[in-house]
Amino acid sequence: MLYKFKSKATGDLIMLQPNGRRVLNIIGKDTQADTGDKGIILPEQMPAALAALEAAIVQEEAEHQAAVAAALERFEPPPRFEAIALRQRARPFIEMLRRCQKAGQPVVWGV
Repeated sequence: MLYKFKSKATGDLIMLQPNGRRVLNIIGKDTQADTGDKGIILPEQMPAALAALEAAIVQEEAEHQAAVAAALERFEPPPRFEAIALRQRARPFIEMLRRCQKAGQPVVWGV
């Protein structure tokens, strides 16, 4: 399944289900409920969503650095992480939210 995020202020943004679901969970949108396949992010919700995404990116990077440092202390090879980090995966969505917030337009999906 795909998530197709739409707004009048930007072009459509398509994400694979696991990536879209992760981003929505980070910003506090329930993807497990009956309405998980559709929803809306209002312009007034976007600052909190952007802050949550930025915090999750910082946390993921700190966890990766800590894991690498711990492995080096134990003289082990550093752990391998996903090839594409949250920073790269979330960047298009973050840019969409910023543009929509500036234009005062909501982001919708599943409609």
